[in-house]
Amino acid sequence: MHWKKLLFWVTASLSLGADQLTKYWVTQNFQLRKPPQTRPILDNVFHFTYVTNKGGAFSLCQDCPWLPWLSLAVCLVLVGFALWGPPLTRWEQAGYGFLLGGAAGNGIDRIVLGKVIDFLDFRLIQFPVFNIADVAINIGLACLLFSAWKSSHKTPRKFPRRL
Repeated sequence: MHWKKLLFWVTASLSLGADQLTKYWVTQNFQLRKPPQTRPILDNVFHFTYVTNKGGAFSLCQDCPWLPWLSLAVCLVLVGFALWGPPLTRWEQAGYGFLLGGAAGNGIDRIVLGKVIDFLDFRLIQFPVFNIADVAINIGLACLLFSAWKSSHKTPRKFPRRL
């Protein structure tokens, strides 16, 4: 393991673990049925609702047989980037780690189950039901955007002139 990129591996492992543990909890405590079984946490605001999704984000590409392979390819590229890529800032390590954890979490579901388990249901804003892997992917993107913004706003170092 490349210790200089430890934050990448820790972030990827924790986000993947949290995703798979929460999905396991949902499958053990809910029944998959229509209409979906739901438990309000904050009534009409936030519920746990057990649904599955054969597609990608927002249920796009429902019948795409290559979607599991895309998940695997993204994971392999991110692992390769961590192992052999350039040095990364902390924000980049966290961002790519969250992306790997999220892609791996949903990829495992797609490859093993043929569908992704979703359960986080924000009803207040009528958002599609999602999962921890989706959250990790969005946090990863936010970290990478922040890193790019931060590096574009660095002030150049002023070195003393030599006479």
